[in-house]
Amino acid sequence: MKNFTHTVTVENGLHARPAGQVVAFAKSLSSDVTISAKGKSADLKKLFSLMKLDIQKGEVITVSLEGEHEESDCQALETYCQQNM
Repeated sequence: MKNFTHTVTVENGLHARPAGQVVAFAKSLSSDVTISAKGKSADLKKLFSLMKLDIQKGEVITVSLEGEHEESDCQALETYCQQNM
């Protein structure tokens, strides 16, 4: 299992558009991806699961990946988060 943390910088948090975009990116990965914030967790490949977390700007998220390609998937997703959220 690989993990990373990220502080959300998107002005309005993970509302519909950025949430949909990160879900689409996560779905392109072969690893299982879980996001955690405020003591709750969600499957990052399921939009409504992510939206229930109500992640706002400035909040720290933890992303966990598990699977055959978790190392490369983790690097790709961490880069995506740094550039887009």
